[in-house]
Amino acid sequence: MAIKALFFDIDGTLVSFKTHQIPESTVDALRKVHDKGVKIFISTGRPLKFIVNLSQIEDLIDGYVTTNGALCFIGNKTICCNSINKDEVEKILKKCEEANCPSVVVGENNIAVYNHETIVDKIFREGLGLGDFEFANLEDTLHENILQMTPFLTSEEETALMPTIPGCTSGRWSPDFTDITDLKADKGKGITAIAKHEGIDISETMAFGDGGNDNTMLLTASIGIAMGNANESTKQVADYITDTVDEDGIKNALLHFGVIEAS
Repeated sequence: MAIKALFFDIDGTLVSFKTHQIPESTVDALRKVHDKGVKIFISTGRPLKFIVNLSQIEDLIDGYVTTNGALCFIGNKTICCNSINKDEVEKILKKCEEANCPSVVVGENNIAVYNHETIVDKIFREGLGLGDFEFANLEDTLHENILQMTPFLTSEEETALMPTIPGCTSGRWSPDFTDITDLKADKGKGITAIAKHEGIDISETMAFGDGGNDNTMLLTASIGIAMGNANESTKQVADYITDTVDEDGIKNALLHFGVIEAS
């Protein structure tokens, strides 16, 4: 069956960690895909306000799965929105207090930081290219519905936390932190909701990713593709492993599966 929709993680998949840009080979390939009528969707752990690095392909994007599936939308239409139970938000913050670590707190409208430390700025401002992004007031943000928590817990601390918040799921794509969302929200559920809304069968989808929070998406899509720079857990669940983001990985995979043709 022909592929009708492509879903892409951003960091380490579309955008290079080395250059903070989308490789020109990827941009060219996506323009070819879009010209054929294939829809292009972003599927990211970033909340909308953190999506600042897709200007090269903004005109090609048909919709978004953000905050690991907690908020999905096409244009001005919200497809799904799932927030974390307030009691479980408090449990996550308490765990961060015990571990003396920070957490990014993503509300429906604002993004704040609990226990702000320099590692937050190093990873988010520098590593994710957010520059002088201004975080909101924590107390104000906590009055909103919380879509995602990103605590800087070790994997061992995460393992201890998760049984205490059974209404949540966790997706780790960095050794420094994990993304926690409501159990109804992950990238796999997000791409399913988008595809259903668009009248696209899941058998007509392909997804690309490189981190642990991409695993549900790669398992859900008809064809799940791990980048060459992906972590081992992501490579293990993928149907195909392509080259790295900096070695034309997206273009080469699209050529391999016949979604585009060599020029």
